[in-house]
Amino acid sequence: MSTLCDVPELPLEHLHRGKVRELFALPGDRLLMVATDRLSAFDVVMDEPVPDKGRVLTAMSAWWFDNLSDVVPNHLLSTSLADLPDGARDPRLAGRIMVCRRASMLPVECIVRGHVTGSAWREYSQRGTIHSMRAPAGLREADRLPEPMFTPSTKAEVGDHDENISFDRAVGIVGGEIAEQLRAVSLELFARASDVVAEAGFILADTKFEFGLLDPGDGGSRQLVLCDEVLTPDSSRLWAARDWTPGATPHGFDKQPVRDHLDGLAWDKTPPPPALPDEVVDRTARRYRDAYERVCGVSLDDWPDADRG
Repeated sequence: MSTLCDVPELPLEHLHRGKVRELFALPGDRLLMVATDRLSAFDVVMDEPVPDKGRVLTAMSAWWFDNLSDVVPNHLLSTSLADLPDGARDPRLAGRIMVCRRASMLPVECIVRGHVTGSAWREYSQRGTIHSMRAPAGLREADRLPEPMFTPSTKAEVGDHDENISFDRAVGIVGGEIAEQLRAVSLELFARASDVVAEAGFILADTKFEFGLLDPGDGGSRQLVLCDEVLTPDSSRLWAARDWTPGATPHGFDKQPVRDHLDGLAWDKTPPPPALPDEVVDRTARRYRDAYERVCGVSLDDWPDADRG
């Protein structure tokens, strides 16, 4: 396994440092996204990286971008080091990069929920609504919704939390035509992905999509494109189908071992974070790898593919 916590110095303009990813400018109105092995829990970045986590996020996103491109175009151009400028082809970045088209990002996150869990369950159990929208009565924790729900949220500024919003509020933010398009495309992506993961023995409980608009440069309408990461353990709740029983939320194939460990500590969920035991880090790394290999049907050891790009 390999580990990358901080991106090596590159001869590129550094645009943004996120909890997990670093963003750089590339010539030709392109962007470089680098996925590190950093892990955040309760909005705090842990001191211990999760080996190969960034490779899983990149490999899984690339696989989904490729397999869902008939539903909606995406921003991914290449995952090959060969497409980086001279001096930026650091071998430590192999398998962790996405060269992308620069898009104008829309200021809403497009969440689709197939089951009532997480923040949706907390709201539902208190008020009987999901994102302030009417929901069926009598649902239990982790219950399957009669139909998947499009439940947008705002994008938080650094240090803040995303805010769950209604569809009507999304209309007010991006306009009715774009909001309707986002809902239709997100629901179609979710349906396609749900069928794929079901064949691997998983349930896609919910997921988050991010979209942007590309300027065609000829005065025509801007094109909606799928951006950022897609259907990874960081952006989705994946449950093993055999573990699902309505009334309790099963463990996900993501950072759940870390959350469980931290919940058992007397920690106030503010920096600095407590140290993570090696066993917790190892179990988390295995869950990320298992999610990728079982859903995509390929070995992480074979990523990156030198012929891709």
